[in-house]
Amino acid sequence: MTIDMTVMQSDLDRLSERVEKAAQLVHRLRDEQQKLLRERAELAQRLEDTERKLQGQDVAALVQELATLRREQKEWHTERRDVASRVEGMLRKLEKLEA
Repeated sequence: MTIDMTVMQSDLDRLSERVEKAAQLVHRLRDEQQKLLRERAELAQRLEDTERKLQGQDVAALVQELATLRREQKEWHTERRDVASRVEGMLRKLEKLEA
């Protein structure tokens, strides 16, 4: 009978260890779930804020306007370089005249 009791005690010890591990896993998963819920709420708030900022604005029109502004910026840079080249040319001519 002592062998049966020893086996039974050993089985109970293993079962106890498994229950403890399962409890730790459940606790860790609950913590992770809470973290994910907080992240989800934060992302939902950010999405709502972004939607509110864009409310009433046509995204396609904004993209088109951005493309137009970039094209104009490129043209201005080209024009600026042309003006700088002309000014440099005039300065060289002035220096020749003064010499």
